[in-house]
Amino acid sequence: ELQGSDDPDPTVADKKTIRRYLGVVARGHEPSTVERMVATLRGFYRFLLREEAVPANPASLVRTPRKKKRLPKVAPIDELFALLETPTDQTVIGRRDRAILELFYGSGIRLSELVGLNIGDVDLDERIIKVRGKGRKERLVPINARTADKLSGVMDERKKFKPSVTDDDAERALFLSARGRRISGRRVEQMLGEYIKKAGIQRKISPHSLRHSFATHLLDSGMQIRDIQELLGHESLSTTQK
Repeated sequence: ELQGSDDPDPTVADKKTIRRYLGVVARGHEPSTVERMVATLRGFYRFLLREEAVPANPASLVRTPRKKKRLPKVAPIDELFALLETPTDQTVIGRRDRAILELFYGSGIRLSELVGLNIGDVDLDERIIKVRGKGRKERLVPINARTADKLSGVMDERKKFKPSVTDDDAERALFLSARGRRISGRRVEQMLGEYIKKAGIQRKISPHSLRHSFATHLLDSGMQIRDIQELLGHESLSTTQK
């Protein structure tokens, strides 16, 4: 309430007034709700500013509360195995998709790292892939024998995807789309959603939750957390601990 009045005047509100109001609202609402309220107030005062009803936008100086970061849930191993078995091995697209899913769960790499892989980043003899992570920092990630076998098949069949002659990037890309271009992150997410539905899995599984499940299952099996940190490419151990 402004100025102790039953009919507050928004044109006289300042930063402190809005902060007091949000402090009251925050007691019974989630941070995301308060964030929406701040956005609404900012928009309202932008309108008043255009109408020259206020000299400045007091809400623009108010910080939004930090939202709680929700970690993705860990998918049970039996569901993940069912997901991996879903793509057909009768088509080149199915075999490519199986390799992508195997690589996600078998290495814990990020979506951006997977779609950014080039042919030259894969060493099948040593079973290692070179990954470019955040900030273009490179790291070497081991892969298991089954994943290496699926990637070998993808590399043998790349010519069936007919890389676009007008796209130099497609000549280097490990995973290609049906149109012969480097597969996009959006397409991989769509593909994952399609296979989750086909496998009859009710929970939502994203590329990031596959990465989270990879790390958690390794931890459950007895691997040291610092080794998991190195595999995931985390700079901070606290990020891996979360």
